[in-house]
Amino acid sequence: MPTPELTFRLAVHADAPILSALVQSAYRGDDSRVGWTTEADLLDGDRVTTAHVEELIAGGQSAVLVALDEQDEIIGCCEVQLQAAGLAYFGMFAVQPSLQSAGVGRVVLAEAEAYARQRWQATAMEMTVIAQREELIAWYERRGYTVTDETRPFPYEDVNVGVASRTDLYFRVLRKTL
Repeated sequence: MPTPELTFRLAVHADAPILSALVQSAYRGDDSRVGWTTEADLLDGDRVTTAHVEELIAGGQSAVLVALDEQDEIIGCCEVQLQAAGLAYFGMFAVQPSLQSAGVGRVVLAEAEAYARQRWQATAMEMTVIAQREELIAWYERRGYTVTDETRPFPYEDVNVGVASRTDLYFRVLRKTL
């Protein structure tokens, strides 16, 4: 499948329900099993709420980017956040499940990196990935990210990230020089 032509823009308030549904479809429930990024075997419940997406859109040190196809339909998204001088964070990354493996994710990631360099003069990007998601970590490594020695605990008590189906989850921190 060829990579669709994409255009990008910053998310607006009206996008929040669409983006929360997109993120949910990419990671949770039966719809997520169409793609390869599913977390359905690790977590149940919502990956993100519309209210949380609205907060990210309104945030001053973050940007929610949306990827639009040729018909101006939202097919991908991500959040880029300024963490510290020179360091940006990449999160809330989602691609419509039926378009995963079509190159859309690579284009969205590259756009996020370019945005962080241009907007904040970021020289590095970092992210956290559930350690058990080895295939996803390998995908990021193929895009130049390095798995650091740093780990972060999984927020089991935070109902906004869903309900874990196992007790051994934690995050690996990945970083790339931009």
